[in-house]
Amino acid sequence: LFPFAISRFLPYDIVINNKCRYKHMKITFFFLATGFEELEALAVVDILRRADITCTTVSVTGDINVTSSHKITVKADRLFEDGSLFDADMLILPGGAPGYKNLLAHEGLKELLCSYNAEKKYIAAICGAPSVLGAHGLLKGRKATCYPGIEKELTGADYTNSNVVKDGHIITRRGVGTALDFALALTEILAGCDKSSEIAKSILHA
Repeated sequence: LFPFAISRFLPYDIVINNKCRYKHMKITFFFLATGFEELEALAVVDILRRADITCTTVSVTGDINVTSSHKITVKADRLFEDGSLFDADMLILPGGAPGYKNLLAHEGLKELLCSYNAEKKYIAAICGAPSVLGAHGLLKGRKATCYPGIEKELTGADYTNSNVVKDGHIITRRGVGTALDFALALTEILAGCDKSSEIAKSILHA
């Protein structure tokens, strides 16, 4: 399905007849800041939910309603302050300007990302958002990609211009044009290759 052999890296519970199966529902948190890229956000949330992966949108603005870079207002599922965020399988950051800069400025999110990184739990970022990981020291010694032009903001990373890079528990993607593939790649990581293929087929994604 993907031009990269991501299946080799995945900790499947069971593999039967070359089919990948998981035993339990996965949980993700998707963070929204003012100026987020709406296609990167909503495509990922949509695909993960189609795959029966819990994807909760979290506003870091203090307001449940968050306005995107193209002035589309989205109602988040919860505020960052509304309780613990330490129980997910993956944290996901969208790009968009000035959205990724606003994510970078949020101290609570920094603490959360560093905690997940220490536990080697999945962290995914697309477009400008990989620079947030770089600024917090999470890309040191790792391969990573991002939107063209902000490569210097990937502090400590070994930059590659590949559309997607998975280095350990960190997944980075280049930009909005690859958002659907990003979503399907995350589905494969969290729910297995069969589910990702099923969703891709159902939406007529070549």
